[in-house]
Amino acid sequence: MVHSVYSNKDSFLRELVSNASDALDKLRLEAFRNKDLDVDTSDLHIDIEVDTGARTLTIRDNGIGMTRDEVVGLIGTLAKSGTAELRQQLREAKNEAASEELIGQFGIGFYSSFMVADKVELLTRKAGESDATRWESSGEGTYTIESVDDAPQGTAVTLHLKPEDAEDELHDYTSEWKIKGLVKQYSDFIAWPIRMEVERRTPPAEEGGEEVVTIETETINSMKALWARPKEEVSDEEYKEFYKHIAHAWDDPLEVIAMKAEGTFEYQALLFIPSHAPFDLFNRDASVGVQLYVKRVFIMGDCDQLMPEYLRFVKGVVDAQDLSLNVSREILQQDRQINAIRRRLTKKVLSTIKDLQSERPEDYRTFWTQFGRVVKEGLLSDFDNQDALLRISSFASTHSDEDATTLAEYVERMKDGQEQIFYATGETRQQLLKSPHLEAFKAKGYEVLLLTDPVDEVWVGNVTEFDGKPLQSVAKGEVDLDSGEEQSEAEREEQEKEFTDLLAWLKETLSEHVKEVRLSSRLTESPACLITDAFGMTPALARIYQASGQAVPVGKRTLELNPSHPLVTGLRQAHQDRADDPTVAETAELLYGTALLAEGGALEDPARFAELLADRLARTV
Repeated sequence: MVHSVYSNKDSFLRELVSNASDALDKLRLEAFRNKDLDVDTSDLHIDIEVDTGARTLTIRDNGIGMTRDEVVGLIGTLAKSGTAELRQQLREAKNEAASEELIGQFGIGFYSSFMVADKVELLTRKAGESDATRWESSGEGTYTIESVDDAPQGTAVTLHLKPEDAEDELHDYTSEWKIKGLVKQYSDFIAWPIRMEVERRTPPAEEGGEEVVTIETETINSMKALWARPKEEVSDEEYKEFYKHIAHAWDDPLEVIAMKAEGTFEYQALLFIPSHAPFDLFNRDASVGVQLYVKRVFIMGDCDQLMPEYLRFVKGVVDAQDLSLNVSREILQQDRQINAIRRRLTKKVLSTIKDLQSERPEDYRTFWTQFGRVVKEGLLSDFDNQDALLRISSFASTHSDEDATTLAEYVERMKDGQEQIFYATGETRQQLLKSPHLEAFKAKGYEVLLLTDPVDEVWVGNVTEFDGKPLQSVAKGEVDLDSGEEQSEAEREEQEKEFTDLLAWLKETLSEHVKEVRLSSRLTESPACLITDAFGMTPALARIYQASGQAVPVGKRTLELNPSHPLVTGLRQAHQDRADDPTVAETAELLYGTALLAEGGALEDPARFAELLADRLARTV
């Protein structure tokens, strides 16, 4: 049964220490409730005792203890019922309340001992009572139980470890370093001292002398739960050291977030925003999430259910008073408590980033440089916090060569009459600034966001507006830039008539590549550009999907012409004078290819384009 419940046999020590900690908590509470209870609570603690020769390991506490009936009820019944009945009870525990009657019972965690022991002894005496109980079992479905007269208050669990040849070096539970390591990993922040006798070796005072070996009692857990202390009582240095310990990091945290929730369910959290992105930030196999504790007992090292994936860089600890855990405390059940904690933690982290943005701009710039790309992933998945994410995001733009801008700042600078937030997506800022799509926007003084992260190609399709202002790609749909210098309606109609034949011929000639050919209002210098439909998929986005193994259809796009460019006017004249000349059709192909290259696209037939270009250049030499 225990091997089907637990995935790591090291868990047994965590479970036994947790049981001991619970017993100490219960005794302290009972002493407050019952003033007549004759118990000494001045030195509540947990002892771990190792007998290397006998290969025994004992976990002892001076807590509340158990009566004979409680021993039978909590662990004896489980021993009698066996694996089949336990599994049946777990299957029948459909609702949370029923599950909690099984989950977290002393007996469940207690039986993890049989992963490492072939016999377990338990000696316990209830606080305030004189009779004690001894229980023994080899884990084969039976046990013996008897009353004893003389035993200390509390509970001692002694494990007769399996033969040495059945354990490898990493699972030598008589080793001092192994016990210390497990306590450090799982139970370091237990509120009660965990003590253990350790050897101290003193080198000989003089050459030829003998080494002195002494036995000392050492507290092997820190008991320093920083998250349980008021923030003003914790030094910056303590926070830095704690962050480096739990995050295995070398940098100092950029920000510390301490929070405490009370009410229907209680928890405390101590979170850190790093100052440098880890090397595996975009590695699928990287460990993500914060550490989860329940009543200061370590449960999970990377609890990704408490933090959304786009905040996977956040490190820290969440310590809950009560959560629905499975019988091994290793996997969280999906319930409203977990979801509520996740929502609150997410909002707190986002509001903290917002505070950095307004109060500490330099730290915010550091944060955004390190983690902006991953934060923007939230715009794809976290619709509840989409507005908050948009407000803490920064983007490069044509407004400044150095400083990024927020959307709120962009909106403040919008021209009179401008209704849309314009943006361009591409691989680099330099490429975008040279893009033909931006020519009219730059010429007429419209600011354009320059989005160069791969995730930008995706999230702009999910976000429709900000503060009531629609987001509009400069490379999608038709644009109408009102600068007061546009042609009159009559002039436009006249120009359309002049180019009607050319547009129709180009549409037919380039029918394999384009769906439509029209005159452009966004070009001032380049001869042509390619435009995606307002709700169409850009080639860059299609490449992202294809790289991830998703086959997506890429529709044909619209070719827009600059009617004042010499190449376009010359092509119009050549078509009128010698429409059947093959070189005119070749010029149309070259025009399309240059438009594709100008936006950073890939030629569909590079060899064909190179051949046409070389032939054309040869005629000019």
